[in-house]
Amino acid sequence: MRQVILINVSGTDKPGLTSSIADILCRDEIQILDIGQAVIHDTLSLGILIEVPADAESSPVLKEVLYRTHELGLHARFTPIDEASYAAWVAGQGKPRHIITLLARKLSARHLAKITSIITRNSLNIDRIERLSGRIPLGELPANSKACIEISARGPLDDPAVIRRELLEIAVEMDVDIAYQEDNVFRRNRRLFAFDMDSTLIEAEVIDELAAAAGVGPQVAAITERAMRGEIDFRESFEARVGLLKGLDEAVLEQVARQLPLSEGAEHLVSTVRKLGYKTAILSGGFTYFGRYLQQRLGIDYVFANELEIIDGKVTGNVTGQVVDGQRKAELLRQLAVRENILLDQVIAVGDGANDLPMLSIAGLGIAFRAKPVVVESAEQSISTLGLDGILYLLGFSDRETPATAEGAG
Repeated sequence: MRQVILINVSGTDKPGLTSSIADILCRDEIQILDIGQAVIHDTLSLGILIEVPADAESSPVLKEVLYRTHELGLHARFTPIDEASYAAWVAGQGKPRHIITLLARKLSARHLAKITSIITRNSLNIDRIERLSGRIPLGELPANSKACIEISARGPLDDPAVIRRELLEIAVEMDVDIAYQEDNVFRRNRRLFAFDMDSTLIEAEVIDELAAAAGVGPQVAAITERAMRGEIDFRESFEARVGLLKGLDEAVLEQVARQLPLSEGAEHLVSTVRKLGYKTAILSGGFTYFGRYLQQRLGIDYVFANELEIIDGKVTGNVTGQVVDGQRKAELLRQLAVRENILLDQVIAVGDGANDLPMLSIAGLGIAFRAKPVVVESAEQSISTLGLDGILYLLGFSDRETPATAEGAG
């Protein structure tokens, strides 16, 4: 009678261990049904599920494995698995899979306890936990440190919005970011990034910077804040703010552009996704002049924003062409997807204001970045703790796969 046996090996990692065990198991036509191996701080945990044919004996093989692991100073455990249990395990492979990503400056046991309790409460089973961030030194953390773990869980959910809401509540409570995603074919098959510009790619609202130079800073800032909170119509507020810039010297635009601070992680994110073949776009309710400046600096593929009218070297207080408001951003996003011959499911949109919600809602992955509360509550995903390059974790990339350079660290 055939046997199904789970072999667990643990202890200090040794070179050649897996090869030695595989060499023993390759005798007698033994089949590998499942295998998994992890090493944490030089400590190995190896699991191999094997099927021993009916015409072979398991005892000699297991003894050899036991002797070999003992020689290497490791511990081996053997667990028989009945066929009914194995059949139930196989049947479970069709269950939906879910990805929960925790992003923070540093991780604590409390973070893990809170998240795993929610996973358990929603009747999901954890298959895998993996650290995506780099190794953290002891003592004082470096500036802009990043910590991220990814949890893969399996099981049906009646309403994914329930677990998403529960995760958001504890994220706010613990001042971390927690993302929930269904694990599907699109997760690692995104092809286009669309960014808002002001307070997303850059840590500034350009129109406020121009207003300060024009001596109308407080008036414009007040209108901007109300618009970003969704209290007033974007188009109306935009025209009012631009009107206050009338008479501003064109030379001021260049001065402001040179001083624009990139958001944390922006350069690392854009340079990484460009190397990976993604297209990038700026869809902004700001001004084309500054979008073009960032396009040259970061290598952005597309820029769509508002054209600030300048006559005789002076800002007229008007814009030319169609105003890029929230609905226009969504329309442009659809056009770009068609142009790139991709599905909207393959698009990632990132923004911080109420006028970004239309494009965030239609993108396959919509992310509110350091956003206003109304945007965080409405967007599917939110990042407030880390920089823009934290988005790479949501795509499943680890720091080993996307190392930051000194220039690209954001």
